[in-house]
Amino acid sequence: MDSTWGQLLLGLATIAGFFAVVAIGVVVLLWAPLAGPATEQAPRWARRRTDTDLRARLWRRAAATARRLHRVRPPAPVTRALEHVVRHPSRLVVAGFAVAVMVGWGLLMLPPATESGRGAGAVTALFTATSAVCVTGLVIEDTGSYWSGFGEAVILGLIQIGGFGIMTVASLLGLLVAGRMRMRLQLGAQAETKAMSVGDVRQVILGVLRISLLVETTVAVALTWRFADGYGQSWSHAAYLGLFHAVSAFNNAGFGLYPDSLMRFVGDPLICLPICAAVIIGGLGFPVLFELRRKLRTPRKWSLHTKVTLAMTGVLLAGGWLLITWAEWANTATLGPLGVGGRLLAGFTTAVMPRTAGFNSIDVAQMHDVTLLVNDMLMFIGGGSAGTAGGIKVTTFALLGFVILAEIRGEPSVHVLGRNLPTGIQRQALTIALLGIGLVMAATLSLLALTPFNLNQVLLEVTSAFATVGMSTGITAHVGTAGHLVLIALMFIGRLGPVTAAAALALRHRNRRYELPEERTIVG
Repeated sequence: MDSTWGQLLLGLATIAGFFAVVAIGVVVLLWAPLAGPATEQAPRWARRRTDTDLRARLWRRAAATARRLHRVRPPAPVTRALEHVVRHPSRLVVAGFAVAVMVGWGLLMLPPATESGRGAGAVTALFTATSAVCVTGLVIEDTGSYWSGFGEAVILGLIQIGGFGIMTVASLLGLLVAGRMRMRLQLGAQAETKAMSVGDVRQVILGVLRISLLVETTVAVALTWRFADGYGQSWSHAAYLGLFHAVSAFNNAGFGLYPDSLMRFVGDPLICLPICAAVIIGGLGFPVLFELRRKLRTPRKWSLHTKVTLAMTGVLLAGGWLLITWAEWANTATLGPLGVGGRLLAGFTTAVMPRTAGFNSIDVAQMHDVTLLVNDMLMFIGGGSAGTAGGIKVTTFALLGFVILAEIRGEPSVHVLGRNLPTGIQRQALTIALLGIGLVMAATLSLLALTPFNLNQVLLEVTSAFATVGMSTGITAHVGTAGHLVLIALMFIGRLGPVTAAAALALRHRNRRYELPEERTIVG
């Protein structure tokens, strides 16, 4: 890998600059939020007319520029088309992610993006850009050897944008430029961050930034020290490896710079455990992290969402660790050659990654069928809501369990940990789960018809794409162009969520003004 810090900084600056221009353009065209402070509303020092007061002169120039920008009006057809897209917050989220994928696609097709200098093919670039923005980790070409430093920087930038959420990035830019947020920006960010109320969005977005920087920096420092001290890497190269893997882990992306992912570090807890910690923290979801920060010592005051997320996360991690370690304990191609401590560490790492990071410290292609099925289930469930993980989310899975329990008991309502679960939430959980099952089954049938691979391989690949995991038995590069397009669609829909995608594509919403006579059917 010939990546250099110069190429890295150039790639990050390119993608950051492009999105800054796009975000500012959207702000100016649609919301005109830069009207700026009027002279009569300016502070007293800003109303001074002396040419020696630099602050006053800068304030007046900024106000004049803001007033000119406020008068900017795009052509009417452009305004109508854009307003149609952003009329519903979920449509804005879909459009933002689509723009991010298109930008990444274009940048990865540039000759400097590859080590060969010839540019990537259209399908390879599109697949990689979608995988990065959707924080999946499935790849057609090995990241560390195929892409140049510039290409790796673009991928890293797309991962970070996908982890933040494109609307969170746009809102952060709006805060920095305008100093305040307009209602549509707040609604768009709320749709992405799942904030409880519009008034909390500003606090949520700044909190996302702080938590992301804190976790990524901490993990990057730990990995940098280990790569340099334990594996003889130069400090600059170790810092590059540490930064890339830390960002990829916290955003649950699964992109690595080694062709065997983490297999060469299978017995090294100083590499595997920091990455696992970043994956778990990122997968909990930002609302849970915010609440833990405020109420860590008072669990009784935790919200229902936090309690359910933490409980199910613990159950799935422990259950997955136990099942995977038991199934692979004697497998000579995976855990068998390791000592007891190494087997427990590798089993834990393998149980964490379906949450949906996609790193692997043992060979996925050599796993038993039982282990592959356990991974399928863990991937489909995924992690916490409003985090960097994919899947149908642990809260959806848990709430469906409570719904089933209430129905078995014959209870008229669903109670969860001392709270009554609204009917709308029950329907939403059921819709998400069934849409997810339908998408996975349809894509599995398609790939079985298009490729020569067996059901276990295809089901793992499809579930990994839908749940934005990135785990694979090694068939990603061999499913053909049609198969790659199927996986691209799955990654995109899986990142946005079936319900969000459906709402974004709906042309209109209908309010039913009447109810038909009730009649029961036979169920079961």
